Amino acid sequence: MSHVLLLPYGTSGSTYPFIWLGRQLLAHGHRVTMITAPRYEALAKQAGLDFSATPNDELEQMLRDPSLWKLGLGLKTAYTHGGRAAKDYVAAAEAVMKSAGRADLIMAPMICFGARVLREKLGIPLVTTHLYPMMIIKGHRPPVVIPPFRWLRSMPLIVRRTILRFPNPLDLFAMGPVRRCSIAHGVRPRSLWKEWWDSPDGVLALFPDWFAAPQPDWPQNFLQWDFPLEDMGGEQPVEDALARFLAQDGKPVFFTAGTGHFHAEKFFATAAKLVEALGCRAVFITPRPEQLPSGLPDNVFVTRYAPFRQILPQARAFVHHGGIGTTSQCLAAGVPQLVVPMSLDQPDNADRVEQLGVGLQISHSRFSVAKALPLLRRCLEDETIAGRAREHALRMQKQRDPAALVRWLEARCTRP
Repeated sequence: MSHVLLLPYGTSGSTYPFIWLGRQLLAHGHRVTMITAPRYEALAKQAGLDFSATPNDELEQMLRDPSLWKLGLGLKTAYTHGGRAAKDYVAAAEAVMKSAGRADLIMAPMICFGARVLREKLGIPLVTTHLYPMMIIKGHRPPVVIPPFRWLRSMPLIVRRTILRFPNPLDLFAMGPVRRCSIAHGVRPRSLWKEWWDSPDGVLALFPDWFAAPQPDWPQNFLQWDFPLEDMGGEQPVEDALARFLAQDGKPVFFTAGTGHFHAEKFFATAAKLVEALGCRAVFITPRPEQLPSGLPDNVFVTRYAPFRQILPQARAFVHHGGIGTTSQCLAAGVPQLVVPMSLDQPDNADRVEQLGVGLQISHSRFSVAKALPLLRRCLEDETIAGRAREHALRMQKQRDPAALVRWLEARCTRP
């Protein structure tokens, strides 16, 4: 039996996939400890994982920063806070191993720099876990990290490769605290972008090849898998009032700005006006209902959380931020999507939704009733979009046996 450390960093959409990985490892007899922000302790334990919280909640500070959801500033904010969190992950992981023994494998996203510090210091294998294609930034088919990357795609391959060899702002935003943490542990990184982006021990991509086709310059020692589709539905069932609302005549339109958005007042104000203009029923999903406009009518149901796999078959369409968790759940349910990307991986996910023909996109800066209403009407009425959504839902029913994924991970453990 191996001991695997899972070190996610981010919103629920960035944490649930690691809970799914933990479930698969547990089912094959391995011990699993999740180390992350305190807000996920209850969920991890409900899934049967051991849990240890990072000593300082850098994630909470990041989520409260309004610049996180501003295009062009979000990546800077995420990497800055991610760099500061490195020391907390190292401290928490070393405390776990002091009491439970040395770990045999670490799994973490690139932004959890503390995971790489542990690998370099202790020699524990690390599998870099990419949850969305935006994290694989290469010359062949570069993702839409920011809108100008669409222009980059049109350049010759040699030009793209040359541009991507330039210094990455990541080193400017995160290197200071990461270097201080590393030096304290006898490690000296020269470049996070050129040396630490992908672990040489293994890279796991939790999105299918039809969502992002593998390219010749993608990482070595690489495995691409299906969307995890974890939503904690077994532990958090649909609330009775929502079930009764969904059982009424007329499928509603769903709206969410994501679990990590603390500043979504504009999004929901526009959503309320769209519902009024359409005369439809709607479900607003937000863990912070204080973001909602006052006096919402009875045809709008508000919930803090809902397990998407259970409720999305009842949706006419979903207007959302473009997080990879919500995007993949819509694909699985065959629901047309209007994506309102704000920052981070969202612009690239929105671009892929549009290319697949399963939805449309509109930038957050343009998200107004006048501009969004025609697009939402298309999502509701265009049979081509609905047909493509159904096709991809059928495609996603063909999930591979996770046992093969676990075997791949076991081959990278110091103790299978």
